[in-house]
Formats: sequence, structure tokens, C-alpha cells
Amino acid sequence: MTVRRRTGGRSLRARLVAFITVALVVVCAAMAVTTVLVQRARLLDELDQRVRDAAARSQGGLERRTGSATDLGFLNERGQPTGTVAARLTDGEVVAAETVTADGRQQVLTAAQRAALAGITADGTLHTRTIPGLGTYRITAAEGAGPAVLAGLPMDDVEATIHGLVVTEAVIAGVGLAVAGCVCAVVVRRQLRPLGRVAATAVEVARAPLERGEVTGLTRVPAADTDPATEAGQVGAALNHLIDRMESALAGRQRSEDRMRRFLADASHELRTPLASIAGYAELMDTGAPKVEPRLAWRRVSAQSARMTGLVEDLLLLARLDEGRPLERVEVNLATLVAEAVWDARAAGAGHDWRLALRLDEPATVTGDPARLTQVLTNLLANARAHTPPGTRITVSVEATRTRCTIRVQDDGPGIPPDLLPSVFERFTRADTSRTRAPGKGGGAGLGLAIAAAITQAHAGHIDARSRPGHTEFTVTLPYAAGADPAPAAHGAASPA
Repeated sequence: MTVRRRTGGRSLRARLVAFITVALVVVCAAMAVTTVLVQRARLLDELDQRVRDAAARSQGGLERRTGSATDLGFLNERGQPTGTVAARLTDGEVVAAETVTADGRQQVLTAAQRAALAGITADGTLHTRTIPGLGTYRITAAEGAGPAVLAGLPMDDVEATIHGLVVTEAVIAGVGLAVAGCVCAVVVRRQLRPLGRVAATAVEVARAPLERGEVTGLTRVPAADTDPATEAGQVGAALNHLIDRMESALAGRQRSEDRMRRFLADASHELRTPLASIAGYAELMDTGAPKVEPRLAWRRVSAQSARMTGLVEDLLLLARLDEGRPLERVEVNLATLVAEAVWDARAAGAGHDWRLALRLDEPATVTGDPARLTQVLTNLLANARAHTPPGTRITVSVEATRTRCTIRVQDDGPGIPPDLLPSVFERFTRADTSRTRAPGKGGGAGLGLAIAAAITQAHAGHIDARSRPGHTEFTVTLPYAAGADPAPAAHGAASPA
């Protein structure tokens, strides 16, 4: 496929060739005019010197002769070139004028020809005059000890030389421009081929169905056309970078859409279960079934309603965090926060062995929302309690340095299944791979760890999980609070909570 970029009806290649050709014409014309002017000036200088010499010879010859006032016999002397014009002046008027013919004889000028010599003063100034029948002459008049004499030489040789030079330069310039134009067209065509392939790639990518579905395998500019040492290569490399970014963004969009569809499906499923229970008990109470105890039915309706309310609140919190809504920003002592959370967890899960360890080189102070950070700890501890058997040791440690604070929740339970570990922080992810929960059984909707991850990220922190049988560890890292007052370091070993 060949793609041509057009501007004003002409291709870029044609415009470049035209521009370069015009530039060459201008340069050649400037050089030719300069050469002609310089050569003409040099030839005129030489001719002027010869005219002065001829005038001096004529003046000297006249001084040696004793003839009448119209005597121009000195033209018969040797050294007078063919075409020389000589005249005698009296009071500025031409009284006699002759020229040397090709056969060496003298020819008297006609009245019209002598009229062309009028007005020339004997001050040595050079003049250019056109004499009818003879041509263009360079003329000067000199006055010595004797009468004033006028002498002139034809400019035919100068004009012929200049004319020949102009013709020669025109021919050379024409041939040179033709060759340069052809070479330029070939070079420009070859240099623009990569740009054409880049344009073809852009057109092919533009025709790809980008508005829906998964977008992968978009065409790239060939590596040979991405050489950063050339302008076309830079364009090709930039286009490839743009395509990579676009493909990555489209892939992210597709993943987001997939997560949204999965999220909606899971949310619908989780909400459908309590709604079905509420609707069922309401229908039983409405029909007045004799085996249905009203108090039990109302308790079940209230329990399912509370479960649904909690799920909706969790989804609302995640939506707010996704929108980037600002959280409360105060200085929080993580050591105190963790200690309180561990005490609460011990009260809720007395069957587990709870341990608290403080390893503080600096005060464990961060800037954040204490309620949300408490929720992170509560969710992590609840997750550890819910997925480990009684008697499992759960150790919560706090570490603080000058740059960050770290909370670790470790247990020696059975661990997280390897296939579940990569998605453990995704929404509605639970150990039950069917992603369903039997009515009446313990367990949540699979949002606890997702909420913990979202809150941690909202605090510019990081959370990760590592697990193997006998050891599971969740790590929450938060930036140290800027401007926190230093305090003596506290060191504590692991101890029962």
C-alpha cells in the first residue's frame, strides 16, 4: 500500500524537488551574474587602458606631425588597431574624425557618425558611445602640448566575450540543473520511502477496530525505519511509541471493562442472596404460614438487611476511593492503632494466639485517616482469624524508620492457595473458587482485602501478600509523616497481646 502525504494538491516529494530545484536555479543565477559582472568589469578595465594608450599615442603622433588642423595622418603609424576612431577637437568641436579599416586604411566619418562624438571634453574621462555603422565604442579625449585629440576603440570583443560567457554558463547551468534535478528526485524519493511506510502503518492502525473488544497485535513500523539518526526514523520510533502507549491504554480499558462486568456480576449475586431471603420471609409472613415464627422471620430479615447494608457500604467506600475523594489527614500513631486493633481481634477470636511486636527506630507516625487505617488493620486481622484454625499464632508487628512505617500480619496457618494468591486483593475474591457462599455459613463478600488495598493506596502506601503452607504474611508500608517530632526509639520484642 502506498500512501502519499499531499499539501495543496501536490505531494511532499514534488514540493521538496521543486524547492531544491528553485534553490539551485537561484544559486546558479547568482553565480552566473556575479561571474559576468566581474568578467565584464575586468575586460572594460583592460579596454579602458588600451583607449588611454591609444589617446596618448595619438597625442604624441600629432605632436610630431606638422599638418593642417584636420590632419589625422598619425593613424597610419604602426600600433593603431583595426577599428580605432580618432578625431581632432577645436574648442570642443570635432573638426576631423577618421577610423582605421580592416585593410589598414583610413576612412573619414560621416556627419552622423561625427555627431555621436559631440560633447566629449578633453579631461581624460571614459565615455561609451554608439557610432552609427561602426558599433559601440569606449572613447576618451586628451589634451597635451598640442591640440586636443579624441581616441576610441570598439567594444565588440568585450561584448562577444561576455556573450560567449553568458551562453556557456547558461548551457552548463541548464545541464547541471537537469542532472541535479534528476539526482535530487531520486534521492528525495529514496529518503521519503520510510516516511511513506510510516504513514501506511498509521493508516493501518487507524483502520483497526479500536472502539470495542480486546485490541492487540497492532501493526508497528519496521525496525529498519526507526533509526534515531534520521528524521524519518525518529518519526517511525515516535509512532511505535504512540502505538505501544495506545495499545497499553486500550488493554487497560479492556481490563477495566472486564473487571467492571465481573464486579457488577459479583455485586448482583451478593445482593441477590439477602434480597431473596428477605423476599422469602416477607412472603411467608404475608401468607401467614403457621410454621413460621414471626420473631425468627424478623430476625432473619434484619440479619439479611444488615448484611446487605454492610455490602452496600463497602461498595460505596470502594467507589469513593476509586474517585480519589480526599481522606482525613492527621498524624496517626501506628503503634497505638495496631495495639488497639490487636486487642479487639483477641476479644473476637480468643481461640487464636495473638502476638504484638514493636520494632521502632523512629516514632511510628504517619499522616492519614485513623478510621480508615483502623479498617485496614481490622480487615487484615479478620481475614487471618477467618481463614486459620483455632490455636494458630497470629503475629502483628510494627516497624518504623526515617522514611516509612511497616505493619506485618503473619500467621502459621495453612496458607493461601497458590492459584488465588495473585488475585487476593481483587474484589469479590475468596478462597471458594466458585465465588459463591452458602447461606448461613461464615465468610464475607470478598471485599475486605480489596478495601484494605484501596485504603493503603489512597495513603500513598503499598500492600502485598506472601504465603506458603505454615507461613502467610501481609505487609502494609506507609510513608513516614513529614515533620513528625523525633522521639527516643522504642524497641520491643514479640509479646502476647
